[in-house]
Amino acid sequence: MLDKRIKVLKRQKRKKRIRRIKRSIFIMFLLMNLVAYFHAYRFTHFSDTREARTKTPASLSLATKLSTIFFGVNNPRPANQEWPKRFYETILIQSNKTIECWSIRQLNPKGTVILFHGYASDKSALLKQADVFMNLGYNTLLVDFMGSGGSDGNQTTIGYFEAEQVKSCYDKLKKQKKKNIYLYGTSMGAVAILKAVNDFHLKPSGIILECPFGTMRETVKSRFHNMGLPSFPMADLLVFWGGIQNGFWAFSHNPDVYAKGIDCPTLLMYGEKDDKVSRSEIDRIYSHLTAKKKLVSFPNAAHENYLDVDKKLWSNEIGAFVK
Repeated sequence: MLDKRIKVLKRQKRKKRIRRIKRSIFIMFLLMNLVAYFHAYRFTHFSDTREARTKTPASLSLATKLSTIFFGVNNPRPANQEWPKRFYETILIQSNKTIECWSIRQLNPKGTVILFHGYASDKSALLKQADVFMNLGYNTLLVDFMGSGGSDGNQTTIGYFEAEQVKSCYDKLKKQKKKNIYLYGTSMGAVAILKAVNDFHLKPSGIILECPFGTMRETVKSRFHNMGLPSFPMADLLVFWGGIQNGFWAFSHNPDVYAKGIDCPTLLMYGEKDDKVSRSEIDRIYSHLTAKKKLVSFPNAAHENYLDVDKKLWSNEIGAFVK
């Protein structure tokens, strides 16, 4: 009788232990999803505060890294910091959002280059590049994506819905009977160009891409790796909630797939010290391009402005491509 009672007690303890484990797993899963939800929101929605943006992961202390992981990045809305020194016109283009652009024109242009900025940036960051294109004889159209500069909203989708804004700018020039149109984009801008040309079958004279990521999942995972933290399962949860919050399936946001639909000449550029985009991602994108293409590497560049790192190489390659 005593043995039977002992067995019953052991069974009850085992069931309680299993219930506690299940409860702990559920609470942990719930907490991870809450953290991912708020982090994804702060990453894809800019704030109107003057709070400084969170620095790169490599420069953060362990305490700040952990705080960033749990509470998200400081993400103030990008604002234009300077204006063109040449005569320019500010124009508004209606897309899925109203976007603000600077149109800089000259007499007898060879064509027009439309310039698209990267994540958490704005069109004023493209003024140096625009000067090079202008010196080569091209008009330029510098674009603020939604959530940046003078454009509407506070949201970014890392190139997904921005692709429609690329299309709207291209269509605007085509309606004006402009010829020899090139698309230039850096990071998120490059991703938006790839998606726009693939999805909407645009026919520019060529596209110039700097450091586009291969897949949305990979670019999120790289941020965890840069912090020295494991990416599973938080990276997947961030991608999931980021897409849900912004109205698209983020796991399908893959520029290396978009590249298969590119049938115009492409100049692809990459910084060999880039810690956000891997060489394997760039190689996949390059291998999927089907038309005339060229890959140019910058040995001393990270995920940054290549023109500042090596002006001669950048200018020569750009000049050769558009000529």
